[in-house]
Amino acid sequence: MKRVAALFLVLLLTVALSLPAAASVPGELLIWSDGERAPVLTEVARNFVAEYGIPVKIQELPFGDIRDNLAIVAPTGEGPDIIVGAHDWLGQLVTDGLIEPIDIEDPSLFLQSGLDAFTWGGKYYGIPYAIESIGLFYNKDLVGEDGIGSFEELVELYHAELAPKGIYGLVLPQPDPYHTFPFFSMLGGYVFGTDEEGVLNPLDVGLANAGAVEGFEFFERLLDEGVIARATPYDTMMSLFQNGQAATMMTGPWAFGDVRAAGVNYGFTQIPSYKGQYGKPFLGAQGFMISAFSENKMLANIFLNEFVATKETMLAIYEGDPRPTAFLPAAEIINEDPDMRGVMEAAAEATPMPAIPAMNSVWTAWSDAIELVINQQSAPKDAIENAVEIIVQTIKDSM
Repeated sequence: MKRVAALFLVLLLTVALSLPAAASVPGELLIWSDGERAPVLTEVARNFVAEYGIPVKIQELPFGDIRDNLAIVAPTGEGPDIIVGAHDWLGQLVTDGLIEPIDIEDPSLFLQSGLDAFTWGGKYYGIPYAIESIGLFYNKDLVGEDGIGSFEELVELYHAELAPKGIYGLVLPQPDPYHTFPFFSMLGGYVFGTDEEGVLNPLDVGLANAGAVEGFEFFERLLDEGVIARATPYDTMMSLFQNGQAATMMTGPWAFGDVRAAGVNYGFTQIPSYKGQYGKPFLGAQGFMISAFSENKMLANIFLNEFVATKETMLAIYEGDPRPTAFLPAAEIINEDPDMRGVMEAAAEATPMPAIPAMNSVWTAWSDAIELVINQQSAPKDAIENAVEIIVQTIKDSM
């Protein structure tokens, strides 16, 4: 009899998955997912149905459409209970009252920077499943098997061994704030500070504080000494590293394919330290969030904590779309791959990309400041202080 009932529930789920899903209904979970995660969630949903007898519908949408569609339909009583999304949606979704805080039963199971990415005002608004940040590729034939631990070490190696051979110490895309941010952050610079409630303050821009300026001046020093190649677009950077003309390269895991194809004997690890402080790259994270308009918030929490936040599910998500996981029990297995272990090391030191609309006002002025320094048209302090004035005024004008 139990077997018949279980088969009936699976049949019910299968039928439900084929129906057009429109709105959260009491006693029935609706999940919006992109195509990469949908197959895994379908299997997880079957397990949930078998245990609780609660129907689950998976509605597949393009990843980029999920946030915008939620903003349109949720306030009208339509839309899902759970969505798959990126952490940098948080600013819009939380301030617009579209998502609900999540009670994560055991935060110690997650990479802290992944949790930080989904934290707003001291509350968790998502269960992270994947993280990503830039790190350091290094050519083992040029710098050794263990790589580079500090920028001081890289400078010493450059002058002693690399410069006489015409090899750069480091390449990174320029002028590019995203890749250059570790120089600003390693001695205390930041993009936006937070208020007393832990919410990002768009008028507290820390790109020109004392630590940020010192880090930017160190970046200029590396340019002037020839350690870093000047004005390198991404393709030029990649070519220099692939051809052995640069000992290290700062970029993200999306470059693994190109590096492997060139046959470089490489390693990947976190950004080096300077004066004992590690550069903190931007972190991107993806996770699961609960709609504030859900009719099944308790069920949604159970589904995420008991069925998604498991080693089996997180490994299945990884296998379907290999991105470093934010779930530590799964990371222990994934980290047997040295590339994934390196990304985890880099992400552990990373800081989440600010998840507020004001971030759109930052990039242009910041990039212009970096370009002025690269082209030797301005001192770092003057360039970044002027950029921050422009950034703050642009943000004020948009308020």
